[in-house]
Amino acid sequence: MCRRSRADYPGSVPESHFTTGSAASYDPRRAGEDVAVGAGADHARRSVTVRAGRVWRRFTAWWPSGRFRLGWHPLGDLPFDYPPKVVLFADLALLVLGLVACLQRHEYFPTVLPLLAVVLLFLSVPAYVLFGIVPRPLALGVATMVAAALFFAQPVESDFAPFVLMVVAAEIAAIAPKRVSIPLALAATVELVAFAASSQALWGNDYLRTGVPMYALGILLGWLVGVMLQYQRLYLYQERENQNVRAAQAAAAERNRIAREVHDVIAHSLTVTLLHVTAARHALTTDSDVEEAVDALADAERLGRQAMADIRRTVGLLDSGRAAVGPEPGADDISALIDDFVNAGLTVRRRGTGDLDRISAAVGLALYRICQESLANIAKHASGAAVEFTLEVGARSAIVRVRNPLPPGAPARIGHGTGVAGMRQRAEGLGGRIVIGPEAGSWIVRAEFPLHDRPERVGGAAADTREEHCALMKSIGAPQLRRPGLPG
Repeated sequence: MCRRSRADYPGSVPESHFTTGSAASYDPRRAGEDVAVGAGADHARRSVTVRAGRVWRRFTAWWPSGRFRLGWHPLGDLPFDYPPKVVLFADLALLVLGLVACLQRHEYFPTVLPLLAVVLLFLSVPAYVLFGIVPRPLALGVATMVAAALFFAQPVESDFAPFVLMVVAAEIAAIAPKRVSIPLALAATVELVAFAASSQALWGNDYLRTGVPMYALGILLGWLVGVMLQYQRLYLYQERENQNVRAAQAAAAERNRIAREVHDVIAHSLTVTLLHVTAARHALTTDSDVEEAVDALADAERLGRQAMADIRRTVGLLDSGRAAVGPEPGADDISALIDDFVNAGLTVRRRGTGDLDRISAAVGLALYRICQESLANIAKHASGAAVEFTLEVGARSAIVRVRNPLPPGAPARIGHGTGVAGMRQRAEGLGGRIVIGPEAGSWIVRAEFPLHDRPERVGGAAADTREEHCALMKSIGAPQLRRPGLPG
């Protein structure tokens, strides 16, 4: 017996063959066979690993959820669309009821049936959080009824085990259709009645039989609670759809409003600018009056710049990140609007009564746009006609009238363009009334808006509050109006 060294056998011989024994125990021809056997074992181990991986992938693909994977899965990713707190509260209720029912069976220890029932009750949450296994109604119902059967197999007095059937009936009714939840609730009731009926024969007691009516009613109540939760979820979906519809309608209304604003601005500005350019051309070609032509072109340039500013402000409403710059026009700006048309060659006889300070900003903007559209239409279709403009501010309403004679041969019909539709929408949106159409050989636009009383301004000197006049009243030469009750 001796130990042979590696030096005694030159060549690439594995160290494993140099063991204690006789010289005859080593056969160099078997070295290659041993190496092949080792390589085959490694290949077999790799093949087993590959086959196990394939089986695992097939199993995960076969699983109903299709998402069986290790990792942390938040409860908020469950497809039931309930808050995670609701899901966790329901499963914690099952866990608490199971623990109480388990502690009630301390006389049966060391049996493991109650502990196994508790694991079945609370298995759905860890199974999803750790493995992504989405709990299914049928699996929940079967697991809970098996857990209840394990509890019922060891009856106790004042048992809490039937309450788990109530909770799971509510859970299934909240996530499953009625064709699934009703049979499962009936199956749970049948299980309860069956154990209650056989308790005397099997265990010689009637602990469960005395509470069967209450427990069965509890299962029905749990099912109703689950159905109510499901209906609440459906109503939530409907409300979300309604909100989307309302948002789309609001966006469409806003687009229409912006389109009306752009139309009013462009129609007015281009009409008056073209009138000034036409006047300049006539001044140069007919009278050779350069100064008059320069004045007309200067007015056209001013109106063009003003139109560009109005267009920028109106289009700026489309930019949600930046508010529009500059105030919207109101009733006080109607006088300047009429002056622009008069300077462009339109004949306007104007008359106004009342106090413009009683007109709100919204009504003032509507009055301004209606006057703007009416005058622009007259300048476009009846440029030589004399216009009668009237603005009356009364105690309850503000009325504006724009009248012009119809040109010979003009069709006496109401227009259906964007301008007419915009005027109607402005009036109806503020609770007003508008009349547009022919009347006794003239075309009339009459709009009436209701007014709400506005509080008097307090403070200031008596001389400042004694008499107040608006810009329109001064421009048309209307008599000064006194506020009632003021001295003087």
